[in-house]
Amino acid sequence: MLQTANRSVYDENHELFRDQVRKFFDKELHPHLDRWEKEEIVDRHFWTACGEAGLLCPTMPEEYGGLGLDFGFNGVIDEELAYAGSSAGITLQSDITADYFLAYGSEEQKKHWIPKLVSGEAISAIAMTEPGTGSDLQGIKTTAKKDGDHYVINGSKTYITNGQNADVVIVVAKTDPTQGAKGVSLILVEADREGFARGRNLDKIGQHSADTSELFFNDVRVPITNCLGEEGRGFIYLMNQLPQERLSIAIGAQAGAQRAFDEAVSFTKDRKAFGQRIFDFQNTRFTLADLAAQLQVGWAHIDWALSRHLRGELTADEGSAAKLWHTELQWRACDAALQLHGGAGYMNEYPVARLWRDARVQRIYGGTSEIMKEVIGRSI
Repeated sequence: MLQTANRSVYDENHELFRDQVRKFFDKELHPHLDRWEKEEIVDRHFWTACGEAGLLCPTMPEEYGGLGLDFGFNGVIDEELAYAGSSAGITLQSDITADYFLAYGSEEQKKHWIPKLVSGEAISAIAMTEPGTGSDLQGIKTTAKKDGDHYVINGSKTYITNGQNADVVIVVAKTDPTQGAKGVSLILVEADREGFARGRNLDKIGQHSADTSELFFNDVRVPITNCLGEEGRGFIYLMNQLPQERLSIAIGAQAGAQRAFDEAVSFTKDRKAFGQRIFDFQNTRFTLADLAAQLQVGWAHIDWALSRHLRGELTADEGSAAKLWHTELQWRACDAALQLHGGAGYMNEYPVARLWRDARVQRIYGGTSEIMKEVIGRSI
């Protein structure tokens, strides 16, 4: 269990909420984790159950069915989900896509979609990455061309979280290919639109229970009113939302690192070699001591970054720095924890194996570590 007694960012209401989240996960998450890993998708029932329990999009205003809470409550969910070792895509909906609807959607779009996102009736995805384009969003090839009062969308996307389950997709497309970043728009595509197709559920190294898909758009017609916000401002919208997205990843990474550390401590204190506990070897204690110090610094930084975000002060470079530092810490912690398990760490029956597999992509999605350094470097 995560120890939160000395945290500075959360108040009593957050901790009461954390207790509710833990009880909910004990009932609705933990018993199904292994099955979801094998089936490579999370049941839709889990989404609606999360909605009923108030665990989806808690920051959304009450007028749209939300709880009107601060992002700290999202942070609680992010931490508990990552510590549980789950890659369920609910954090994408709560921390990323719902805010696009709230910040840029028309009143009609908000009233139609946000209550469904909050309840779990609708699952959302955001389609940025393409087969030939990773972090360089200005290089996307998907187009949305006007035809009367409709857009006609053509192109393909890949590595899309919630791709198999999604009912609505925020598609990043070029409405004016001649304008570079100024020609990028965000277009809503409902999953039942003719010409929209899902590819395979991608076979990943880790995060097996997170459905991640290819998406195809073949002359998909949507009304002009499906444009999210203003046409041509999509790139700006994406950049505006990145600090929260990267903070969300950093929070989950820190909790995942803590879980790996806790698993290593438990294992090394229980397992013996050469007549003594593995924990009693100096190398083990020094490895764990080093990780403990890094985790102490990490939690202090998460509280600092989250506090800044709650005040509306977290900058793009600070969000990037948080993602860089905490995902790299997660990888070091998971790799060291697996090593301390010895051969057992390579066995899927031990939680550390899943934690190690799932951690690897954290340094890639949401912007690679290399891109994070580029963003930070430009701010110096």
